[in-house]
Amino acid sequence: MAQEEINILSVRGGLLFQPDVGKKEAKMKARIMIWLSSMVIGLAVCNDILAAEVGKAIFKDTQGKSIGSAMLFETANGVLIETNLTNLPPGPHGFHIHQIGRCDLADGFKSAGSHYSPNKREHGLTVTGGPHAGDMPNQFVGSDGKLQSHILNTDISLAPSETSIFKNDGTALVIHAKADDYRSQPAGDAGDRIACAVIERSGG
Repeated sequence: MAQEEINILSVRGGLLFQPDVGKKEAKMKARIMIWLSSMVIGLAVCNDILAAEVGKAIFKDTQGKSIGSAMLFETANGVLIETNLTNLPPGPHGFHIHQIGRCDLADGFKSAGSHYSPNKREHGLTVTGGPHAGDMPNQFVGSDGKLQSHILNTDISLAPSETSIFKNDGTALVIHAKADDYRSQPAGDAGDRIACAVIERSGG
């Protein structure tokens, strides 16, 4: 009988035993544990992706017509806001997050309140003591009336926190008639509110 066969099947005290089987089982168990660990890590990563906070906002103009939307994504460095709107007046427009999630036509969207500022800072990207968490750069609409942009706001969050925009009374995105001058109090002299969108949670 070959030496390998003797190693596989040996007789001791009338009992048949396989001295290498234990090693093989241990290796197999180790491989299974590595595979299971990999699966757990993979599921955890997928879970994190699925659990990532996402927001959406549907804009309406002063006539109540839907003119587009924005998607908001939680990132490691703040909230990325992606806009896709139409039928806006060409030129620069103030673009802010306001402190209440309401967009009532009757009052010209004043129902959205003031700029979102949980840390009670001054208005303006160029002001000492500023800006509001809801202050963002002006947005520029082309001659075709379209606005497509990506804005990263590093002062807000979609996740539960002191700066979360998913608070009890909500928040809203507002587009103004004129450009924000980045310094005038309390809102940058940006003029009337011409479009408004309540920010809501999205399924992704």
